[in-house]
Amino acid sequence: MSNALRGVRVLDLTNVLAGPFACHQLAHMGADVIKVETRNGGDLARQLGADPELNKRYMGVSFLAQNPGKRSITIDFKHPTGKDVFRKLVRTADVVVENFRPGVMQRLGLGYDELLKENPKLIYCAISGFGQDGPLRDLPAYDQIIQGMSGVMSITGAPENAPYRVGYPVADTIGGITAAFAVAAALADRERSGGTFIDVSMLEAVMATMGWAVSNHLIAGREPKPMGNENVTASPSGTFRTGDGLLNIAANKQEQFEAVCQVVGRPELITDARFSERQARLQHRFELKAALEEAMAMKSTDEWWTLFNQAGVPAGPVYSVPQALEHPQVAERGMVGRFDNVPGVGRDIRLVRTGFKVNGQAPRVDSAPPTLGQHSDEILAELGYSPLEIEALKEEKAV
Repeated sequence: MSNALRGVRVLDLTNVLAGPFACHQLAHMGADVIKVETRNGGDLARQLGADPELNKRYMGVSFLAQNPGKRSITIDFKHPTGKDVFRKLVRTADVVVENFRPGVMQRLGLGYDELLKENPKLIYCAISGFGQDGPLRDLPAYDQIIQGMSGVMSITGAPENAPYRVGYPVADTIGGITAAFAVAAALADRERSGGTFIDVSMLEAVMATMGWAVSNHLIAGREPKPMGNENVTASPSGTFRTGDGLLNIAANKQEQFEAVCQVVGRPELITDARFSERQARLQHRFELKAALEEAMAMKSTDEWWTLFNQAGVPAGPVYSVPQALEHPQVAERGMVGRFDNVPGVGRDIRLVRTGFKVNGQAPRVDSAPPTLGQHSDEILAELGYSPLEIEALKEEKAV
């Protein structure tokens, strides 16, 4: 089951994050993902990341994170012979994924309609900031632009410092996971007889994940506001100070609120008119928080975490990224994969895989992220090109 997409060939024409992340998911489910890159530099992510030396080698950390399990071929889409090579590659593929601005592939003569002539059952997934139509279709869009325009930034942070950007490229990632889901759904359509065009708007994909915030406005007429670490629907639910740090508590039910009061040794809060009912607690959330934090100053985060969970109250510490990765819950479930002596990197690397298991196993890929054009000869040979023809393509600078 972890190789559910075995036998499926995906051409990954994408750059940086949304598209590469989508194809990263497909590769982990067994698809043969071929990364089709430009001859000069390839995916921009090859030059991005916290290690300047790797950026110079076109093996930037940002690239490594999203591209294990893929093969790389370089093709010049502006060269007539390069276009011919790509068309031949399309005939062998099931899926093409691209994240150029709308219209770029058509101007190259390689748009959806043209590629259908090569492969009538092709699934073509186009990821863009705003979608393939509408007044903003031609505008460039990176993650932060989408975070701002979707409303995400307006509800992130506290009232005194919002709007705030989410601390990782959440819009790119959501766009990628949406594209992967749509592609997988198209592949699963048993009645599909022709081509399928998938139009992924990062803006809409992000807004689709904002269901509660959006629906509170659409249905209840309440504009969402930034609330910092507080939960808009319940109290006490948020981040609380302890004797040595922070603890998240999610006491969303009446019995959980009462359990919190018992655990911290303040049972009188249960019958206090300011807190006894859900709506009252929302109105007086900061008074309740102050009372609880005063009591929680007596013990450490780890002590309270244990006590709350024993009482049936969801709670957990606030970890850094290294702490999260090192925790046995993550470390022992196969979330992090290791690749030894990676070409172009010159050392071992560790990368995260997917966030699920299939039949008890975490999906994995066996090959490290590729160097630029690493598999060009191999893929061209699969397409039927002879060694002499491959050399001629290279001399023409078509590949």
